[in-house]
Amino acid sequence: MEEVESQHELEYPHREAAFFYGLYLRGHSPENLRRDIEVPADVLAKWHRETEREPEQRGRFFRIVEFRRNVLAIFESLIGHDGKTQRLQ
Repeated sequence: MEEVESQHELEYPHREAAFFYGLYLRGHSPENLRRDIEVPADVLAKWHRETEREPEQRGRFFRIVEFRRNVLAIFESLIGHDGKTQRLQ
């Protein structure tokens, strides 16, 4: 049941990007938020080693990484749009 719920959550990167955008609007550093969104290189390396032992996990890790990349792209577009709007005012 828990895995089904987590897979369902991975279908909505806009929600997570909106959460991080809200933190940005409250004054959190965009650099820190980017680090929070991204999957760190050491975690990627760990997951790669795990998929060598358990190849069936590869799809799960791929979906998580793609989700985080989508969240980051949406977040970047939101803060980019916000910056343009603020300059026009």
